[in-house]
Amino acid sequence: MPFALHPTLARDTVEVARLSLCRILLMKDSRFPWLILVPEREAVREIYELSAADRAALIEEIAMVSEVIARLFRPDKLNVGALGNVVPQLHVHVIARFAADPAWPGPVWGSGAAVPYGESEFEEMGRRLASELLQ
Repeated sequence: MPFALHPTLARDTVEVARLSLCRILLMKDSRFPWLILVPEREAVREIYELSAADRAALIEEIAMVSEVIARLFRPDKLNVGALGNVVPQLHVHVIARFAADPAWPGPVWGSGAAVPYGESEFEEMGRRLASELLQ
């Protein structure tokens, strides 16, 4: 069975890059610089279900995405997590957090409604991230 992105991720994000293992998605919420890594492996729900090589690739891709977000946005903290309580497909959130953001110091989930990007802002953010991620 070929890989298919979960419908919730497809609805709430836009793809900005593809790495060797993961699709990199930008969350449609301008309140937080927020990327999601989705390993392109069918029917994987948990990190331990990946092969050893894929687990190693995942951690390296998380580190690289984290470095890009830290360099571009200079956050006070990076939140990295793989919850999967709502979307069972394995995916890892990398979120830039700031002491002044609307959810600080709590989690971003359940903290108000998403604020969409303006069209030009969204396009620029996607281009900027893709440029950095694909270097």
